[in-house]
Amino acid sequence: MGFKIPLFDLNYDEKEIEAVVSVLESKWISCGPKCEELENLFADMIGVKYALSLSNCTAALHLALLSAGIGEGDEVIVPSLTFVATVNAIRYVGAIPVFCDIASTDNLCISPEEIKKCISDKTKAIMVMHYGGYSCDMDEIMKISRDYNIKVIEDACHGPLSEYKGQKVGSFGVAGCFSFFSNKNISTAEGGLLVTNDEDVYKKAKLLRSHGMTVLSYEKSKGHSTSYDVMELGHNYRFNDILASIGIEQLKKLPKDIERRNKVRERYISQLKDNEKLIIPFEKYEYVSSSYIFPVVLKDFGFEKRDKIRAILQDNGIQTSMHYPPAHRFSLYEDFRKELPVTENVADNEITLPMYGSLKEEDIDYICEVLNRAVYEVANS
Repeated sequence: MGFKIPLFDLNYDEKEIEAVVSVLESKWISCGPKCEELENLFADMIGVKYALSLSNCTAALHLALLSAGIGEGDEVIVPSLTFVATVNAIRYVGAIPVFCDIASTDNLCISPEEIKKCISDKTKAIMVMHYGGYSCDMDEIMKISRDYNIKVIEDACHGPLSEYKGQKVGSFGVAGCFSFFSNKNISTAEGGLLVTNDEDVYKKAKLLRSHGMTVLSYEKSKGHSTSYDVMELGHNYRFNDILASIGIEQLKKLPKDIERRNKVRERYISQLKDNEKLIIPFEKYEYVSSSYIFPVVLKDFGFEKRDKIRAILQDNGIQTSMHYPPAHRFSLYEDFRKELPVTENVADNEITLPMYGSLKEEDIDYICEVLNRAVYEVANS
């Protein structure tokens, strides 16, 4: 069905159209100057030395692990409350995912205390995910990294320009990974990007991005080289200039869009904070957030009642989602399954409400009115 209020909306105008037309007219549409421009702009905004544009964030996660030296039999601590790509990337390199619980129903990011319980002599990395654009406790996580000599890789797909104590997420660990999927803050249909301050990680990821070749097609086209070597068994993870041109325009809009999203978030909180049957995760988050999504958690309703509430919202023209079905419950990861009580509670009770910068105040009020009514209706049924 069509929704009166969709879950997200593209922040597009004539700028994206003009950018694409310009690339088409240039006659160079694959990985080239626009990819480099996007990389440089992104690196400057995040405050890192290097950025590498890629076909998607999954590719970024995969290359981050490979470039950090994570391989067969190594253990990587990872939250289960994440999109499955975060965990799949660990399996791509032959490593073992060690699922870790989240901090609380107020903080849906991985718990530093639980991380410590997951460490073994095989632990080589921690893969954090900054849920919803809200940072993990990076002071504690980086202390664990130093104390145990464990590398940190950041899945920052929700958090372009999000901060923790003034530092951009994605810039703490050995590598940070971002997504440009169609429903993200930066939308290019598909795409992703890896950032790092480690030159060796950057060079390794760049080599692996395009079949392990020492020279890209764009460089050859400029007459810089007519021959090349293949150094490693690489991948075809290149981005392209058509989508990069869209990404550049999206990145220029991002600061203003985040301002608007935070106003949407503030209005949601004002309308929902007095509902005693709801928890608003990250309600008192004190740093800059991309406000990628707006999650609410029901107080011990269970998934059946949660789904009834979502159905009422749908019947009233409001699209919702849930972030996420926990990865450790998937059949693929049955052999790695463990008890994660906080994650499981959130997964059974979370509802993701519409969030985008152009969401109107009257629509926010309508969503909250319907949600508040539905929560009490289902609770008393």
